[in-house]
Amino acid sequence: MATEQKREGEEQQTTKLPSPSDWKGKVEEQYWKIREHAETYPYVWASYIVVYGGLALWTTYRWRKLRKTEDRVRALQQRLRKLVEAEESANSAAPSIDKAMPDKPSKQ
Repeated sequence: MATEQKREGEEQQTTKLPSPSDWKGKVEEQYWKIREHAETYPYVWASYIVVYGGLALWTTYRWRKLRKTEDRVRALQQRLRKLVEAEESANSAAPSIDKAMPDKPSKQ
């Protein structure tokens, strides 16, 4: 009877986690719970890794594709701005017929 109680006390001591009195203690306690669960159910944690790892890879792929598309759009916009500026400067440099000969003579 005494040995059974002693064994139970030892088992409780080994499985009992430190009391979370501060932030570090809480983090450590959560770590040990997760570690014990991962050792007990490795297939569950493997599925977590596969699912969330795949999601992270897909998100990274889409993010990079979006960034590349944005860079292409910015380059095209810059090219368009330069073309518009060149056209405007060409139009302003050449004397316009409209400016030289007004359509309606002014009435005085």
